[in-house]
Amino acid sequence: MNRFASNRPWAKVSSRVRMVALAATAALALAACNQTDSEAARRANKPLTPEMVSLISQKDMSPASPMLVRIFKQEAELEVWKATSDGSYALLKTYPICRWSGELGPKVRVGDRQAPEGFYTITPGQMNPNSNYYLSFNLGFPNAFDRSYGRTGEFLMVHGDCSSAGCYAMTDEQISEIFSLARESFAGGQRAFQVQAYPFRMTPKNLARHRNNPNMAFWRNLKQGYDHFEVTKQEPKVNVCGRAYVFDAEALPGRGFDANASCPPYQVPPQVASAVAEKQRSDDAQVAALTPSAPLAPVRTNADGGMHPVFLAKLKERESGQMSFAAAPGTLPEYVNPPKMTPEKVALDNETAVAQVSPANIAGSVPAATAQPKGAPVPPVRPAAAQPSGSSAPARSDKSAAVAAKPATVASAASLMPSGTLPGAASSMPTSSFSQ
Repeated sequence: MNRFASNRPWAKVSSRVRMVALAATAALALAACNQTDSEAARRANKPLTPEMVSLISQKDMSPASPMLVRIFKQEAELEVWKATSDGSYALLKTYPICRWSGELGPKVRVGDRQAPEGFYTITPGQMNPNSNYYLSFNLGFPNAFDRSYGRTGEFLMVHGDCSSAGCYAMTDEQISEIFSLARESFAGGQRAFQVQAYPFRMTPKNLARHRNNPNMAFWRNLKQGYDHFEVTKQEPKVNVCGRAYVFDAEALPGRGFDANASCPPYQVPPQVASAVAEKQRSDDAQVAALTPSAPLAPVRTNADGGMHPVFLAKLKERESGQMSFAAAPGTLPEYVNPPKMTPEKVALDNETAVAQVSPANIAGSVPAATAQPKGAPVPPVRPAAAQPSGSSAPARSDKSAAVAAKPATVASAASLMPSGTLPGAASSMPTSSFSQ
């Protein structure tokens, strides 16, 4: 039993909360079904594969249990965590990221091509079945922390199509599965899921390597939230005050948190504060020991982001015409704009690869329905649309703004939810879905 799990047990969801969640997912269903292209409805309503349902069961989870996402830029990996039967979170699956743009560091302004870093909250209204990038969800940038620094930008997504201009781009198959996992969690009563976006895994080795980066103070603040999750395996409660994130903090009665004002007196549960402090002392000691010998990571690579090695390998295969037995977790589009392999980028990747899972192992974790045994096939070319500012790769604009601006009218959740399981779904699948 996780000693921190009782703080915020997910299982105690009232029937009213569940009804609100079902109404929200039903509204999203109508947003997909009301468009002329029924393909979007099919994508949004795709059931979890039997392989994924089995994996969820093996890990003592339920499709309806809450989820949480962690993103690591340098490693180009996205993790999906879900709550287990005791209320603590466990890792469900790690997805290699097909493309992210910019450098390590936060997004600051419109057009800087930076993918956001920080803590973001995703509600059903931010899920976009109408995306021109197959499927997507809006990160909600800028959040309160970002706004306190005057940072600007909009429509920063996690989406498909492996094309990024400030987003985290997956393959279509990957975003389809992630979208379905979120749908089931919302239907199970989760009002919103948290995305934690980091520059890299917050290990002592990485902190030592990046010690001269001007973003280190910001990253140290992110690490506090990282540590809270690592020691509690609970979604950290996030607030902003004094232009900094605070985690699992409860303000004294009559006081509140204001991103632009000094932090009020607050307290963190003693058990959590003690465990986090112990971890931080251990990590700081390791950073100090590593600093004299750890090679400095470049502040800038000028590579315009990154791509997981498994996808870089597939691009090299495509260029050379040679095929390998390594499978890619999804289909690469015909046009992909890979990062520039500058000397700084190569050096950073070589260091990162030492601690990273091999492409073959990652491909092996992909359900059989999506694994590609002989290289990534090229799909038909999709209609081109407007080019995002600053992008050099063919791309299309996203329609999340339109979805948010035109919410569907919901008469009642009960009248919109299907009475049986989805066609083709496993018998253990929840009956709620994005269908009319």
